[in-house]
Amino acid sequence: MDNKDAEKLFFIPFNTGGHWLLLAINPIREIVYYLDSLGNDWTTYPDMKVLIDTVLQAFRAQRDIQTSRRGANSITWIKVACPQQRNQIDCGYFMLRFMRDTLALGRLKIPTDYFEEFKCAFYTKDQVDEIKEEWCQFMLELNVCS
Repeated sequence: MDNKDAEKLFFIPFNTGGHWLLLAINPIREIVYYLDSLGNDWTTYPDMKVLIDTVLQAFRAQRDIQTSRRGANSITWIKVACPQQRNQIDCGYFMLRFMRDTLALGRLKIPTDYFEEFKCAFYTKDQVDEIKEEWCQFMLELNVCS
């Protein structure tokens, strides 16, 4: 990070071995927002949690932030109640949609009940198709499919 004091939200698309989910991390505040379209808790993927906690602790050490022994475990994980997929194949598109929605709003905090502007229990087929189309357009513009 160029500016050590600037708050930023970093997006980590994470594949658990067969399922995509999104982690949005504010390393300054040591907050990890967890968005999973299957509704699982982060404890379902203990290796992921250990990896991200380790990265944040290394970030803290790099910034020479002194913490008490109690503060060493101060990383906050927040499960976000986000739209849920109705099948076993759309998780990647949901993850992309979560990222896009957050970027569109330009916020550094994700509410635990997701964003009011995009709140719904499930994405419709049209909403999933929309992110598929945007992804295809993006890839074509990058000229990676030629």
